[in-house]
Amino acid sequence: MSRFFSDTHFSGKESTLLRAARHLDEFEGHWRLDRQIFHAEGPDALFEGEAVWIPDGADFTYVETGVLRIPGQKPMRAERQYLWKQDLSVWFSDGRFFHKVPVFGGETEHWCDPDRYAVRYAFDDWPVFSVDWTVTGPRKDYRMHSVYEPWT
Repeated sequence: MSRFFSDTHFSGKESTLLRAARHLDEFEGHWRLDRQIFHAEGPDALFEGEAVWIPDGADFTYVETGVLRIPGQKPMRAERQYLWKQDLSVWFSDGRFFHKVPVFGGETEHWCDPDRYAVRYAFDDWPVFSVDWTVTGPRKDYRMHSVYEPWT
């Protein structure tokens, strides 16, 4: 393989080597967040809200808030929080490691026995980006597609 090209395939998008690496400070601020949740069994759901990356020393606190809508149920407020570090590693608020975001986008995963959380970050349309999770386990089987767009 040439040293000038990555092993990714060309599909009308730039190769990994031609795309810019993401840095933590690029996420700072308020982002619109739209998420679709597809359950293998049971109703699909929609989440609409915002994600905010807030400086916290050298790192950033990620706070996600919004409304979760599940057909046949009352809309409910939802929130979650993580710590993002300079190397784009993501940590649960209790200090446990979650996963590391690939700086060029791509796949990674988190294993929480007995469940597997596979994720793909797509930065091809930066500053709009998407995150796709596939979660499988004995009692879990769903996919989530999230789109982040800076508030203007």
